[in-house]
Amino acid sequence: MAKLWFKFQRYFRRKPVRFFTFLVLYLTAGSLVFLHSGFVGQPAVSQNQANPAVGVPVEGAELTFLGDLNLGRGFRDTGEVSSIARRYGPWFKGKDGNERAKLGDYGGAWSRALKGRVVREKEEERAKYIGCYLDDTQSRALRGVSFFDYKKMTVFRCQDNCAERGYLYAGLEFGAECYCGHKIQAANVSEAECDMDCKGERGSVCGGANRLSVYRLQLAQESARRYGSAVFRGCFRRPDNLSLALPVTAAMPNMSVDKCVDFCTEKEYPLAALAGTACHCGFPTTRFPLHEREDEQLCAQKCSAEEFESCGTPSYFIVYQTQVQDNRCMDRRFLPAKSKQLIALASFPGAGNTWARHLIELATGFYTGSYYFDGSLYNKGFKGERDHWRSGRTICIKTHESGQKEIEAFDAAILLIRNPYKALMAEFNRKYGGHIGFAAHAHWKGKEWPEFVRNYAPWWATHTLDWLKFGKKVLVVHFEDLKRDLFVQLGRMVGLLGVAVREDRLLCVESQKDGNFKRSGLRKLEYDPYTADMQRTISAYIKTVDAALRGRNLTGVPDDYYPR
Repeated sequence: MAKLWFKFQRYFRRKPVRFFTFLVLYLTAGSLVFLHSGFVGQPAVSQNQANPAVGVPVEGAELTFLGDLNLGRGFRDTGEVSSIARRYGPWFKGKDGNERAKLGDYGGAWSRALKGRVVREKEEERAKYIGCYLDDTQSRALRGVSFFDYKKMTVFRCQDNCAERGYLYAGLEFGAECYCGHKIQAANVSEAECDMDCKGERGSVCGGANRLSVYRLQLAQESARRYGSAVFRGCFRRPDNLSLALPVTAAMPNMSVDKCVDFCTEKEYPLAALAGTACHCGFPTTRFPLHEREDEQLCAQKCSAEEFESCGTPSYFIVYQTQVQDNRCMDRRFLPAKSKQLIALASFPGAGNTWARHLIELATGFYTGSYYFDGSLYNKGFKGERDHWRSGRTICIKTHESGQKEIEAFDAAILLIRNPYKALMAEFNRKYGGHIGFAAHAHWKGKEWPEFVRNYAPWWATHTLDWLKFGKKVLVVHFEDLKRDLFVQLGRMVGLLGVAVREDRLLCVESQKDGNFKRSGLRKLEYDPYTADMQRTISAYIKTVDAALRGRNLTGVPDDYYPR
């Protein structure tokens, strides 16, 4: 037997073509036998399976069939199930010999087809596609909130984000941009002009270049989610020229906060001002900047339709910010001509650099660049992220570098400094949870956190000291001051960048300041992660930095840096 097997092997080594021919014939024969078995010997379906309970996805239940060109329902009875089994062979059967009729229990392309159809049906239940519309960066078709994701945008994600905020319409553009609104302010165009696939969902259309694929969200009857939540801004004195400051007014004898907010939201204004029985709508402007809040007792007049809410008076207005996005500061582009100087936006990691970039882009209308490349930030709309930092097309360049050579490569810098206790925790969260995520509890309690503090705390101090020593023209901005007085501090930053910005644009930035780059704060630690030794070390670094700032006739670190 062994001798026969040896001759067999030697024969095929000498004649490899014959071996492969034999192998192909063997596989072909096996495939024919497998296919033939799918047409015979189908098991019977029991009477119980023919009448399943309502809502239980078993044999005989209504399942959607992608191949039904009439978009009707397939598998209405057990006979159809058996015919499908005969068509697709024994892989359609379960271990017990019964046909599979549960969604997700099919194999390969069949499963994906069924799932895709069911997903589309669910989308149709929550949204109705109404057409392709013209869009313009200067005059948006949908003027509510917007967000971008150049990697994972899908139709469902856009609809879901707009629905959560109570908008009536969701529109997708350029394959990755999502816009929300309460009315469409643009013309309908040919469907062929919406021709770009979604970045995160090939095969689904997400608008085109300056074209929106628009959906109407099925929320008209859901009164609890009409326009999302408004933000209370405070009590303010009536502006001098009311018709210019707040151009839209409506008399409301039965005034309530909801009525005024809903009215201004429908009119696409970000501010709703309640003045007794009158509702005023507008934008924050130099005529009504919302910088000087009054005592709320001056506005404490009860609403006629709400017993526990204040609706202001003719002289003092209660102001709410609606969910309408102020689009006066949303246009962004690259510099029209190459910049002759390189300006750094320098900070220690975790000091709010991404947030500061968001503010600068809104204030100036120009993209910011980066010394690095972060794909996740590019996907979130920071288009300057892909440019080389020396390209000269961006208004400033993010950097965390602190070496002499790297610092001297820049002509000027905005140095953003943050409380090291907060900065270290923010960077630790970013490192283990992403830009707006959180580190897991195990990371805080494990060896990662002490090791991180030991390595990063000295860097917090040397970063500032190096920029003060080697920087050519350094503007120091404290993160805490930027949060507390954004209008003034952002004005200082824009001044160094050499861009003339109108005050109204800065006021627009003020109303959009958070963006999508801030952690929710819902997962704050319930304990102080800093040990006594850590605090002593960090406090010494704080004193060193404070002395360096004061030695250059600059404001020292804010008081809340220490003691802890």
